Amino acid sequence: MANTAGSTRLSYITFKTKHANLYSITLVTILCTIFYLAGMWQHSPGAIRAATSPSSILTSVPCSSTSAKASTNLNLDFSAHHQAPDPPPTLARVTYIPPCDPKYVENVPCEDTHRSLKFDRDRLIYRERHCPEKTELLKCRVPAPHGYTVPFRWPESRQFAWYANVPHKELTVEKKNQNWVRFQGDRFSFPGGGTMFPRGADAYIDDIGKLINLKDGSIRTAIDTGCGVASWGAYLMSRNILAVSFAPRDTHEAQVQFALERGVPALIGVMASIRLPYPSRAFDMAHCSRCLIPWGQYDGLYLIEVDRVLRPGGYWILSGPPVNWESHWKGWNRTTEDLKSEQNGIETIARSLCWKKLIQKKDLAIWQKPTNHVHCIANRRVFKKPRFCKAQDPDMAWYTKMETCLTPLPEVSNIKEIAGGQLTKWPERLNAIPPRVNRGAVDGVTAEMFREDTALWKKRVTYYKSVDYQLAQPGRYRNLLDMNAYLGGFAAALVDDPLWVMNTVPVEAKINTLGVIYERGLIGTYQNWYVFISPLRSYSLIST
Repeated sequence: MANTAGSTRLSYITFKTKHANLYSITLVTILCTIFYLAGMWQHSPGAIRAATSPSSILTSVPCSSTSAKASTNLNLDFSAHHQAPDPPPTLARVTYIPPCDPKYVENVPCEDTHRSLKFDRDRLIYRERHCPEKTELLKCRVPAPHGYTVPFRWPESRQFAWYANVPHKELTVEKKNQNWVRFQGDRFSFPGGGTMFPRGADAYIDDIGKLINLKDGSIRTAIDTGCGVASWGAYLMSRNILAVSFAPRDTHEAQVQFALERGVPALIGVMASIRLPYPSRAFDMAHCSRCLIPWGQYDGLYLIEVDRVLRPGGYWILSGPPVNWESHWKGWNRTTEDLKSEQNGIETIARSLCWKKLIQKKDLAIWQKPTNHVHCIANRRVFKKPRFCKAQDPDMAWYTKMETCLTPLPEVSNIKEIAGGQLTKWPERLNAIPPRVNRGAVDGVTAEMFREDTALWKKRVTYYKSVDYQLAQPGRYRNLLDMNAYLGGFAAALVDDPLWVMNTVPVEAKINTLGVIYERGLIGTYQNWYVFISPLRSYSLIST
């Protein structure tokens, strides 16, 4: 009896437990269903979203349509939603610079021929660099002229330029009989002629070569004052002589632009009241062929400036008035007395600078600067003027006034020593330690640093050519600009390519290295990059 009662009680407990488990499972199932449907309602765009509560979902969605709706209208989203939204992306600031009006196609900010008329015409000061005020600055992209075409490749560019690139015919009319430039259909041709070399620049240079040695590498850098279309510089290149040509932006439209289009180094410039933008002792040779610079006036100011930029032992070559005036005075429409007086004035100034007149043959006259100032210091008892400059930096040439004083050469220990140091001949000059570096004249630059910089730039240029196949293609680029040249390593690494580099040393640079660049047999200029003065479309590649 007792066993029966115990069995009955155990069966009751088991039955009760089973019912309790069933109720729990049912409750959990209902709750899971409700939360599942609530989630479906929250993330679905269809009819379910219209419901406002889980209970309304249960009543508004028939069970028979649930599976169909889930397969057609519901896009289940299993990504996390309990997080802060991402911040809006910060867009890079993009400044849109619109194109300029076509009338500015040849705009050169500091060489505006209209603005220049406001300045003093005495000594051609109005032709100097005069930059716009901030309110006058153009904030637009200067366009290329209509029909602009990639220039001819060197050496063909020495003889041809597209008319569309330099649309000016004035010189073809004004210099018609002097073979400067001719217009032929869609292009200009440059026969190589000049006012004083009607047989062409090549023959003219041959004549100079008969008077001084142009072949042994002792003459590498030259400056052509009042260059016209730069034919003299163009034909010196075949003799491994690199000339910087300059001319003002005047009534002879586009002289410098013609030169650059031909692939010849040139800058807009004039001898007026400001020093030329080159360091002292920069050039082996200076040249003037009827350049119309009044050498004998203003107490010899302009010859004094030529003396500053000429190397010890450098040459000054003059052709045109007044040289050989006895043969040309009628054609020059001047009196014999006037021309003779001009030549005597030039001769006197040259002697006062301690220059030696080497030779005058027909239309050419050549003077040579002394290799040091030992004798020149002594003869100041004879020539009271010009006096030697005091407390001046001879290499400072950016907006620096010319002075009627003689730039002293570095001191020497004996009369045979070359002031500033002997330069090696070209091409060894390129990689030889420059005298300025050897003498410790450039702060912070040593011979070892010079060697390392040269090696570094060889590696860099090799890499540049690997990523820019056009740079590696000979002749693709002709005129290059290095905006911060330092020691000229970039140009030196490219010296075997058919191109040239205008090395610029910013006036803001802590170390003035332009003199070192010239001592390597390279060329360059000072520049302030706040306002750029080069003619438009001057360079095909720019390095920084």
